[in-house]
Amino acid sequence: MKKLFLLLLFIFPFTTAWSDVAPKPEMEFSFIYNTDQKSAIDPLHSEQIQCQDNQCLESNPLGHYGLQKLYCSAENCFSVAYKYSDFQKLVIAFEDGTKRESNIFPATHKLRARYNVYVDKDALTVKSSNVVPDLRAWARRDAIFSLIIILVLELLAAIAYLSYTQKSFTILYSVALSNVLTTLCSWVILAWYASDAALLWIFCVLAETVIVRLMNIKKISLKDSFILSIATNVTSYSIGMIISFWLAELIF
Repeated sequence: MKKLFLLLLFIFPFTTAWSDVAPKPEMEFSFIYNTDQKSAIDPLHSEQIQCQDNQCLESNPLGHYGLQKLYCSAENCFSVAYKYSDFQKLVIAFEDGTKRESNIFPATHKLRARYNVYVDKDALTVKSSNVVPDLRAWARRDAIFSLIIILVLELLAAIAYLSYTQKSFTILYSVALSNVLTTLCSWVILAWYASDAALLWIFCVLAETVIVRLMNIKKISLKDSFILSIATNVTSYSIGMIISFWLAELIF
């Protein structure tokens, strides 16, 4: 157990870096028009600015790095970042040729945050919203890709662990079920309330440990179930980071 505890201490600082297959810091923007005409958003010429202070004296575009980017449709936008600065600003272009700049707004310290963007004649006003979208809103390609990547990687890791420890391969059924349940729970519910992907990583490890143990009481001990959960989650988060970075263009 001492070695396992040391392993956890070593892993914990890197869990945020391994969160490419878990929910990432994200901002969702819903546009509300106070103008007579509702012009469509021009995604190619819109951007989100990261500000280091509340005056935005020092700033940089959010840019496009792996999954990090501002994604816009004709009606709404959302952004994904590996890490947001404390303050943000939107510069949105519209199909009618106009471009509007928003106020400087603080980034909420949650994995997922929702904002209302009020469109006036010459400006945008961004305000935080506490309304959580309908649960169907989670079903984007990145969530589906993440579920597939996690499931495949963790099953492969579980096969290796069960083979090494000479345990029954029927345990794989519970590994698959626990992964589906914890991934869906993380994406659909917990991401709206958690402030760090590491918290979701810990939740997945503990929840999968319990599920696998309860479904295989006569086949695996609680200790071995915990070690199996650690092995599968470390595999999916570390290798998943590389895979999702490569597949960034396909995921969204």
